[in-house]
Amino acid sequence: DTLDDLISALAKLGTPAVLKTRRFGYDGKGQVKIDDPSEAAAAFDAIAGAPAILEGFMPFEKEVSVIAARALDGTSAAYDVGENVHRDHILHTTTIPAALDASVAEEARTIAARIAHGLDYVGVIGVEFFVLTNGDKRQLCVNEFAPRVHNSGHWTSDACTVSQFEQHIRAIAGWPLGNPSRHSDAVMTNLIGAEADEWITHASMPHCAVHLYGKREARPGRKMGHVTKLNSGFTKPE
Repeated sequence: DTLDDLISALAKLGTPAVLKTRRFGYDGKGQVKIDDPSEAAAAFDAIAGAPAILEGFMPFEKEVSVIAARALDGTSAAYDVGENVHRDHILHTTTIPAALDASVAEEARTIAARIAHGLDYVGVIGVEFFVLTNGDKRQLCVNEFAPRVHNSGHWTSDACTVSQFEQHIRAIAGWPLGNPSRHSDAVMTNLIGAEADEWITHASMPHCAVHLYGKREARPGRKMGHVTKLNSGFTKPE
């Protein structure tokens, strides 16, 4: 809440660290990286002294996410794990399935469902994980969850019979949850800013679904839509 709080937290966590506003932060907004304790005052000013949290850095291998749902009757379902790649702090691609051992992927799905149950949450929830490497083993660390449909789950509209959007309505309306299984592997790519101008190129490609959001102004860093490429021609993004 104060600069003194931040200085104290930096002394405990060390640097590098990231100062994040507690509310209204997304896609890199409301975040400041601190590489040295001497940068504390400038970082605090950069977020205009808003209530914040300080997070230490973790040496993770990759980020993955799970879209899960919990119904009014307590039943749950989770989609397959997606592997996320960010560009300029904004989600660039989600690849399904993630390159994970089956046991780690199942653990991620189980953890996502446990979070929904623990919160007595009803609806769709997106849970993001860091994959940490410990020798030959991989461990999961929850780094964020969003109690809503999630950008990294947009692929479900094209690669699953029941999308995350329908699943959310099913959950809150008291309907049975749909089968979250995918019928296709997929790569979902966000169209950021002027990238949306290339929608016609994507639309001409086989096995590619284009989704434009109808926003009038294509500003830098603004999500204007996404494309989902299924099965044929499937390549994992670098």
